[in-house]
Amino acid sequence: MNLKNIFILFLLSISLYSCSSSKKGNVNTDDPDKAYAIAMASYEKGDFLQAIEDFSIVKLRFSGTSVADKSQYYLAMSYFKRGEFILAAYEFELYMKNYPSSSMVTQARYNLALCYYRLSPEYYLDQTYTRLAISEFRNFLELYPNDALAFEADARIKELRSKLARKLLASADLYMDMDDYRAATVYYDYVLNDYFDTDYADDAMFGKINSLVKRQKYDLAIEEADKFEQRFKSSPFLSQVKSLRSQAKSNLK
Repeated sequence: MNLKNIFILFLLSISLYSCSSSKKGNVNTDDPDKAYAIAMASYEKGDFLQAIEDFSIVKLRFSGTSVADKSQYYLAMSYFKRGEFILAAYEFELYMKNYPSSSMVTQARYNLALCYYRLSPEYYLDQTYTRLAISEFRNFLELYPNDALAFEADARIKELRSKLARKLLASADLYMDMDDYRAATVYYDYVLNDYFDTDYADDAMFGKINSLVKRQKYDLAIEEADKFEQRFKSSPFLSQVKSLRSQAKSNLK
């Protein structure tokens, strides 16, 4: 077991302890269907803390019955509804592992990706969860390309990729402010090579042209400016790019 899973299990044990210490379980029957109904009643009332307690009891006490898979799924959903996305992700993964042919696996896989999406922070912070979300949404699209949620998954991937592009662009701009134009060029290239399909591609190409002019790489700057004009005809940076190209040409004379 890796450190990530140990950490998740530690959080899970704390959460379960807090649930059991704050409320008593409602499940006091030996009938699995009745037990599941009791847990679902808590969930449907919006008492997700109580639902976590109840579904945890049901899935342990009736692990071999017809309600086990549903209890596992709604345990994950209860954590999700409370905004405890790390624990929800862990429970969704358990659900898919233990019940791969269950009727809610498709939704569970999407929800797993959504957990990481909700954990994705502002662009200037560490983007580990952003990358996990992209990976899981891509897994979903590979497995269920024709699902009703496929369009939404694709849109979320584009949104998350734009966030990664923005982080790289911010690093490039910072190097420009520090007059480290060589490093800035490298980071602008990262955006252009890896995130050419995002809204930050023209920002990056404009920044790269500027960095090349600053480095007195005038031939390269003119070449990139020509590409920019062909590719980004309606960009707000177009007039500045033309000005930089004129400046580069003047310095070549």
